[in-house]
Amino acid sequence: MDIRATLIVQRAAELEVTPGVTEGQTLQRMVGNDIVATDRVRAALATYVPGTVEALHWHPIEALYFVHAGHAIVRDIEDRETQAGPGDLIYAPAGLAGAHEWEALDTLVLLSIRATPESDRKLQFTVDKASKRSWVDVDDLSRRGGISFPSHY
Repeated sequence: MDIRATLIVQRAAELEVTPGVTEGQTLQRMVGNDIVATDRVRAALATYVPGTVEALHWHPIEALYFVHAGHAIVRDIEDRETQAGPGDLIYAPAGLAGAHEWEALDTLVLLSIRATPESDRKLQFTVDKASKRSWVDVDDLSRRGGISFPSHY
């Protein structure tokens, strides 16, 4: 039997740093997209400079975050605040009820995990805190292939 190894080892310091969705945020994609091909998961290191606020938002799929370094205040749709630091996990269910906001208190590094590499399923909808109305910027919609996509059902 001939078995070829498929294991991949990456060095985080060698991953390309790209702008995130929020000013003050950068991403280093680890798996998913064209980095390491996979059909089931996307993982990235998300780094926020101190003082960065990623506005209240939600995703159409669940998200899991692991705080690798730094501290943040995390707010939910009811404006409840929780402080998060190294070793903490934040799980955001899909939909408006799972909406969350970050405020980086110092340099914050999160391991961000999504259960799909498909860009159109990872859309981020910003939420108006008063009305709870949601929207996505058309440029982001286009960048993620969300202008036209097949039904998920």
